[in-house]
Order: sequence, then structure tokens, then C-alpha cells
Amino acid sequence: MPSPGKGSPAKTGSRPNSHRLTPASRASFARVANKIKMGKKLEKGLKEKNASAVSQDEENPNKTPEPYSCTGNFQADFTELCRRNSMTYIPPIIPRARPPTVMGHTESGKPDKGKGKAPQAPVEPDPDPEQDLDGEGIEAPPKTFTIKEKFEYFKPSVQVEMENFDKPDTVTEIYIRGWKIVEPIMEIFKQCWPKMAKLHTINLWNCGLSGEVITILASTITEIPEMRNLVLDGNTVVEENWHELMGEESPIQNLSLRHCGITDKGAEQIGQALGSTKRCNTKLISLNLSGNRITDVGAEHIALGLRMNRNLMSLSLASNFIGDKGASKIAEILSRFPLTHEEVVERRKHFSEKDFPERNKSPPGSRRDGSKDRPASVRSQSHMDKDKKGSKASAKKKDPKGKDAKEEEKHDKTKKKEKEDKTLTKKGDKSGTVGGRSSGASIAADTKGTKGKGKGKDKTKQAAQEVEDLSGGEVVNPLTDVADFIDGQLWVSGNRVLINLNLSRNKIAESGMNNLLKAMQYQTTILMDNKSGGTGLMRIALLKNKISQEHEVMRKLNDIMLHKDPYYKQPPQTPDVQSTT
Repeated sequence: MPSPGKGSPAKTGSRPNSHRLTPASRASFARVANKIKMGKKLEKGLKEKNASAVSQDEENPNKTPEPYSCTGNFQADFTELCRRNSMTYIPPIIPRARPPTVMGHTESGKPDKGKGKAPQAPVEPDPDPEQDLDGEGIEAPPKTFTIKEKFEYFKPSVQVEMENFDKPDTVTEIYIRGWKIVEPIMEIFKQCWPKMAKLHTINLWNCGLSGEVITILASTITEIPEMRNLVLDGNTVVEENWHELMGEESPIQNLSLRHCGITDKGAEQIGQALGSTKRCNTKLISLNLSGNRITDVGAEHIALGLRMNRNLMSLSLASNFIGDKGASKIAEILSRFPLTHEEVVERRKHFSEKDFPERNKSPPGSRRDGSKDRPASVRSQSHMDKDKKGSKASAKKKDPKGKDAKEEEKHDKTKKKEKEDKTLTKKGDKSGTVGGRSSGASIAADTKGTKGKGKGKDKTKQAAQEVEDLSGGEVVNPLTDVADFIDGQLWVSGNRVLINLNLSRNKIAESGMNNLLKAMQYQTTILMDNKSGGTGLMRIALLKNKISQEHEVMRKLNDIMLHKDPYYKQPPQTPDVQSTT
């Protein structure tokens, strides 16, 4: 008999398991176990596949990654593009520092009155100050600023202003200060900035920009949808290609180029970008060129740009090297100036293009007589109408008297035109205006001569109304403005759109100031008759030049500009003065 010690316990232990596990449960358990094994094998295969992919990428570092498409999230886009360019240090994007807000005040600076609002939570008292081992209080650090580690403040960073700090795609302003921006960084910005729908201001102060970076920036700003303000102060560029930022497609409205080392070479290119006979900038409103090295030559080039430009409203040339010649040239542009031969040709082309669509619509009327220098092609409209009617011979034979009447009418119009030309010539001789572009051209005499001439004013208003009708309510083109024929030249009114001019801290003496005074006198007189061309200069800064503020010319100039200043308030009159008046 077998010993009961070994066999019996095994049998007794196996019987309960055999009763618990049925064939169906065993089959389901086997299926679950197989699934678990397959899942582990699949996970292991995926890990091996990813590891092999990583190893392949490490083995092929020259493999070009897929192009990255920016999403408008500046922080994510900039970080990813820097990582793809293998940059060792990626500048962080941080909110621009703001002064601390005062408790109990809203963002607008007005205290909350608490009407109709939920009760505010009570302010927790400040904790007790810490004490050192001797029992003396330790002064807590101030809350108006934050303390950073050594040299942390000087590391490159990009400061941003956002409409909503919870939404990273609402960046409106970008500020970069004091670190050099090279071409690879600018190429990254060129990919990020056009996708930012709310970006309108870029400030790159002292960033060591080069001519190539300026070219990239000029092509980038044209693609930013809401771009308006550009500040590039403290960047000295050898190429001086600042004019690329003022192209025809540039959306910049406010451009600041302070302390950029701009010379007469750069000023010439800026003047050409402001305006010429062929084209002019129609977007720029404010231009700041203070703190540069512009002399009389550069000021003359900028003044030439202002001849045709009727959009710039504020110009700062403070802290330069401008003397009497440059100031006199600016004064001439502000008063009135003669047109060059090229400008006269463009003027005639412009009138011809304006009148050409209406040739077949209606015969020329009194409009043709209102313009004194209308091109010959327009004046011969009666001949063209006569040729068109030549095919109707039968109508002419039936009505011979009509032909004679038309010829008499044409003869009368020719005589009338000759009389007007003689009148203009006599007027030019009496005005004493000197032909040419060398000086202010006796502006004071013109100011006196315009008073008391009612007929001339009526003709001027009629011609001005005609120009407004031709322009269709838009800004008057200086080439189509009313012109006076004086000494064989056509003189037009100067720039009256510019309202703010800063010439402080230059080298202007009495001669230049006198020409500026005459220009302001001329603008004051011309605005009494016609304000359609602009309000004229309203503020002018002339401090710290080569003439004392107590000089007679400066006192007269300040008196004229004092009443033009929009912020000027007349002092209250005393009762004695009121009773006298």
C-alpha cells in the first residue's frame, strides 16, 4: 500500500481546484492571458521602433526636418524655430515690466466707488517682520521691483505687450533692447511676425542692426496686417538704407530714427522716399530724425521731399547741424515755390488724364477757362468737336448761321484767354516776386499784396473749387493746385499739411529765422482765404539755436505761433480790461 503521507495531500488539494475551474472559465482565462501577452509584445515593438527612429535621426543629423508653419502664438513659434536652428541660447519671451498699480484704483486710475458691485474681501494685514538673533527687525525687500540673479537682467530677452495675458496670440507690441540682432534671428522674426494678427508696434533699441537686417525688416513689415509704429533708435547702419522702410508698400505711420548717425547721404534717400515728381509716400504721418548728423545739404533734400508730400504731419530735425540755408529751404517749402520744368510737364499730364474720360461725355464749358495753364490738347477741344461734326454735312448746310455763331464764340473765348494771360503777367510784375528757387522770394510783399484784391480772390476760389471737384474729395495733389504765373514761372502754395516742426538745437541764425517768420506770415494770410489745403504749421520748436529768444524776430515768430498752438489758452481778463474793451 502506498504511504498516505505524500500522495494523499496532493489529491485532497487538487480536488477543490478541479471543482472551481470549469472548462468555459479556463478557456476565457486563456484568452485573457493571450491578449495580455500580445499587448506586451506590441508595446515592446513600438518602443523598439521609436528607439530605432531616434537612432536614425541621430545618425542622420543633416536630414532636413519638415517646414514649420507658424500659428500666431509668438512664444511657441519663436521657441520652436530657434530650436530648429540649433541655437545654444533661446531668448525668453516675457511681459514688459509695468509700474505697480495702487491698491483701490482701477486700470484707468480712478478709484472704485463700489456702487452696484460685490463687496470686496478684507485686506489681510501684513505679517510681522522677521527678527534676527539679536531680536532686531529685518527690513523686508521693497515691493516696487524684483531682484534677479547676477547678470540675469542683461541676458537677451524679448519683451511683449499683450491685450490679454491669458491668450498668447494677442501680442500687440514687441520691445528688444540692447542685444545684437543678426540675420538668422531676423529670418526667424520674418516667419513669426506676419502671423500675429494684432501686432502694431516694433521697438528695436540699440540692436546693432546692419544693412542686410534692415532689408529683411523692410520686407517683413509689409506682410504684418496691423503694423503702424516702428522705432529703431540707437542703430548706426553704415549703408544708411533707411529709405527701404518708407517704400510704396510700407504700412508704417510713425517712424523714429533718433541717434542713428544719419548723414546727408541718408537724408537724401529719405527725402526721395518722402516724395518726388513720380511718386510720394502716402502712409507716413510722423518722422523723427533728431540726434543725427544732418547738415544744410540733407535738410534741402528733405525739403525737396516735402514739395510733393501732403501726408506727413510731424517732422523732427532737432539736435542736428542745420544752418540758415537749410532753414530757408524749409521755409520756402512752407510758403510757396515755383514748379520746375519736370513738375510742369507732370502737371499737364495729370490734367490731361483727368479730363480725358470726359471728352466724349460733354463739351468743354467754363471749367476749361478756369484753369490758366491747361495744356493745348485740352484747349483745342472745340476743334475736336468740330471734326466730329464734320461728317454731318447736311446738318451744316441747312444751318449755316450756326457755324458762324460757333466761330464767333470760339473767337471770343480766344480773346478772353489772352486778356486773362495779360492780367496774370501784370499781376506777377506788380507782386515783386523773384523767379527761381533760391530764396523766400519776398514773402512779406506777397502777404501785403494779397489784401484788398477781391477779383483775384474770386478767381482763386473758383479754381480751387474746380480742383476739388476733379480730385473727388481726396487730398489735393500739389501739381494740380492753383498756380500763379509770375515772371515766366508757375508758383504754387507750399506745404500746409505739416503741423509740427522741431528745429531745436541746430545752428540757425537770424537769416534763417527771418525766412521762417515770413513763411508763417504767408501761411497766416493764405489761410484766411482758403483752408482746403490744410491748417498750416501749428507748432514749431526753435530753442537753443544761434539766436536769442529775446530777439525781435523770435518774439514776432512766437507771437504768431502762440495763437496757432492747439493747447494755447488765453489768460483770463481782469475786470478793468473787460470794462475798457
